[in-house]
Amino acid sequence: MASTYTLKQRLALAIVPRLASATIHVLGMTLRFEDVRDPGAPLGFDAPPPAVYAFWHRCLLTSAWHFRNHDIAILISPSFDGELIARTVERLGYMAIRGSSSRSGSLGLRNMHKAYLDGHYCAITADGPRGPAMIAKPGVTQLAQLVESPVGTFYVLPERAWQLRSWDRFLIPKPFSRVFIGWPLLTTANEEAVQAALDRAVELAKSRISNPLK
Repeated sequence: MASTYTLKQRLALAIVPRLASATIHVLGMTLRFEDVRDPGAPLGFDAPPPAVYAFWHRCLLTSAWHFRNHDIAILISPSFDGELIARTVERLGYMAIRGSSSRSGSLGLRNMHKAYLDGHYCAITADGPRGPAMIAKPGVTQLAQLVESPVGTFYVLPERAWQLRSWDRFLIPKPFSRVFIGWPLLTTANEEAVQAALDRAVELAKSRISNPLK
């Protein structure tokens, strides 16, 4: 695949992941995290793997820092932008699985299935790679049904953040922000239930902020 990249793209792949991972590291060290969970809800990746998790694409940057080096396989688009993200998160201790719910979906599902069987946490941006924002696609449910696993969900919300004008309203936390992570109860491998749990995760995180980002 690398042979198909233009010179400009190859230069970007050589520079951007190193710069992005270093920036995430420096920014992440200034952040303070606080979990907000429903009674009885597990604190996510504290449970032993394998497991299936879903979250929204806009949380990717802050999540990449907080959950680094947790042996997590994450599903990432096979696009060029996805390649940049994949190389960045690999430098933070993730295993990038290529594929998506809208392109090469079956390949992504097969590779995530294998990662689960190999004992990894498996995380999917439920509305990725191109939305619509905060509407769960079937990929998470399909994987959970395939491996007969419940689904864990979470939402990562900085108290102060820059919000990009991208399709997902991507969040970049401002230095020294508090960050709240909403953890609902585990849910069943059902599309409506997963959507409801993701919505609940948002509610939990926003409950600790007086003027939450929309």
